[in-house]
Amino acid sequence: VEAKKICFEITETVALSDLKQAANFFSQLREMGCSVALDDFGTGTASFEYLKRLHVDYLKIDGSFIREIEGNKLDYVIVTAIRDVARSTGTKTIAEYVETDGVLDLLIKLGVDYGQGYIFGKPEEITKSE
Repeated sequence: VEAKKICFEITETVALSDLKQAANFFSQLREMGCSVALDDFGTGTASFEYLKRLHVDYLKIDGSFIREIEGNKLDYVIVTAIRDVARSTGTKTIAEYVETDGVLDLLIKLGVDYGQGYIFGKPEEITKSE
């Protein structure tokens, strides 16, 4: 598998244990051509600190902000703010928990780069390709 096709994700709990070591490790991964995603962005106490120090390629917007975005103004504002921060740093956004056409349409209008969730397909077992 080509390195450019591999994306490593980090959660706040992993990064919290040793932020400097995580930053060095991700720098090495990116030098090899892999990409790096900061998972569950927006839910932790130090999310913006991680964004500042880890230099990731993707911010995965936590599903807790996506599930009710159609009817919850605060979720809408938070997702918009995360998108704006990501754009200002050249980071792509991925919305987790995209499960309905309405949510997908709204995220497209907001300019979120990618989506992840059952609307695209449920998780499947990895099978050997021929």
